[in-house]
Amino acid sequence: MQGIIDFHTHAFPDELAERAMKMLEEEGGIKASLDGRVSSLLRSMDKNGIEKSLVCSIATKPSQFDTILKWSRKIGTERIIPLPSLHPDDPDAEERVSQIKGEGFKGIKFHPYYQDFNVDDERLFPVYERICRENLIMVMHTGFDFAFEKIRKADPARIMRVLDRFPDIKLVTTHLGAWDDWDEVEKHIAGKRIYMEISFSLEYLEKEVAKKIILNHPEDHVLFGTDSPWTDQGRTLALLKGLDLGQAREKLILRENALRLLNSV
Repeated sequence: MQGIIDFHTHAFPDELAERAMKMLEEEGGIKASLDGRVSSLLRSMDKNGIEKSLVCSIATKPSQFDTILKWSRKIGTERIIPLPSLHPDDPDAEERVSQIKGEGFKGIKFHPYYQDFNVDDERLFPVYERICRENLIMVMHTGFDFAFEKIRKADPARIMRVLDRFPDIKLVTTHLGAWDDWDEVEKHIAGKRIYMEISFSLEYLEKEVAKKIILNHPEDHVLFGTDSPWTDQGRTLALLKGLDLGQAREKLILRENALRLLNSV
């Protein structure tokens, strides 16, 4: 098997990384595994046999779009695949989607808590429609977030309302469908043709529960993700292998499903 593809990582410009990581660690009450720099991510990838990582940015206000896009251009390589971000309150949000596609990026990252929206807000529908038209991947933080109050902004029922309206959207749900809402994942998402990556979930679920969700999901719609630097890439890899899913299923999750999705753009 060729190298692993990590569908969910984060990094920051070197000059901002220390400050950003400190702030986020304090907000979330968590200690990161890396320092938030691309160079550190690459060293982790080398150590753990990871060929490519998707680096997800989050625009916390509309004015950050250009800065994120510029940095995404700078860091993009064969191994680092940036996913820029736009803010839902940006009056030019639809045009931003086309700009991202025009610059050759594979997709866009959204985070309903840091960007303060519900995934099924109708004001987002024109943006989702443009994402579908431009054939881009949409990686969406789904489930709760430990740094925020438990409000249902991105739960499985809301996700399904989006999928019912936009059945062709290339939506990747994070954290095994919805972080800390896995009963609802089993009820609404498991078994549906919805992409979900596994980051920050295997640490919190009993082995048999995680294994059940994965094995009950379409085998071509599960992706490897770590949420690095918030988790260690090697630890997530070990947790996945510890599920004993079988070599064929592991191969799909670790590389082939991601490669097929990326190549579809």
